[in-house]
Amino acid sequence: EEVVPVSPPVDPFSLPMTVDPDDFSFYYRDEDEILTEREDRLYTDENGIRRKVEKCILVGVEDLTAQRKAKKAELYYDPLSGEQEPPCFTLEESMVEMRELIRTAGLELAGEVTQRLQEVNPRTYVGTGKVQEAKQLMEEVGCCTIVFDAELTPGQQKSLENIFNRNLLQNDFLVQDAEIKVVDRTALILDIFAQHARTREGKLQVDLALHEYRKPRLTKMWTHLERQSGAGGVGLRGPGESQLEIDKRLVRDRIITLKKKIDDVQKQRTIHRRGRKKSGLPILSLVGYTNAGKSSVLNYLTRAGVMAESMLFATLDPTTRKVKLQGDHAHPEFLLTDTVGFIQKLP
Repeated sequence: EEVVPVSPPVDPFSLPMTVDPDDFSFYYRDEDEILTEREDRLYTDENGIRRKVEKCILVGVEDLTAQRKAKKAELYYDPLSGEQEPPCFTLEESMVEMRELIRTAGLELAGEVTQRLQEVNPRTYVGTGKVQEAKQLMEEVGCCTIVFDAELTPGQQKSLENIFNRNLLQNDFLVQDAEIKVVDRTALILDIFAQHARTREGKLQVDLALHEYRKPRLTKMWTHLERQSGAGGVGLRGPGESQLEIDKRLVRDRIITLKKKIDDVQKQRTIHRRGRKKSGLPILSLVGYTNAGKSSVLNYLTRAGVMAESMLFATLDPTTRKVKLQGDHAHPEFLLTDTVGFIQKLP
């Protein structure tokens, strides 16, 4: 039999490429730094073994009301193909996204509860029977976190927390039961953003989004400090501020401070953007769904060393590198930017 030699795969990092030492668009990350980031982001130890993580259950809802509204607005009709297509993801497609989001956030999915709703419950979002079913499932699997594939209103989230933690509330948190956390889709994505943000601008923007999200969800935790007495002497003391009012004021001040810091960072971004325009190089962007392989393409072409893993939102901070093509081209050099991926219902 004739033996056909098989050539080894080409290593993209071994390709001949001319690198200017004064060109700061080429930035090589240390291998230890890349491995450390991978361990932190994938919740693994130095041996690649996944660390023990928090368990949760997932509640998925198919809202038929939104589909009826879309049908009335004639969003089902596609003028190009002439076929009728749903305007939003199906329940199973949305659940697949949520499973990946849960894994990326470092949670372990222990069970699922699904329901098709004609009308959303204004108090608990899902029906009361499904709430009890979810509560029973959490007791069976021994988890303290429930994730909803929806954006809950502050009132719905508070009602669900009161139902799941009724025993704690009735005993003034003196019993040994663990507090159950209610997390919606927006909170889960923001938590992933908070874990993956690396640059100063990214951390500031995530911090601002978290404060904007928490502002209408503040609750009065210290019932024994209902009012703080105001200063001014006998006969001049008013009721003062409640603890909730103090919390709201602190969050409001923090939001103002974060917006000022972000404005300063954006001014620096503007300067860098002007510098790229003055260079006269074409600027290209890698755009697509999250976890589609955009970072892998950037690493292949530029040796940027950004994290490229099979997980959602592995890239949260845009990265720009210069690409130098070999041979005769109209534009032998151009700037390539890796962007944050798309996902449905992105907050």
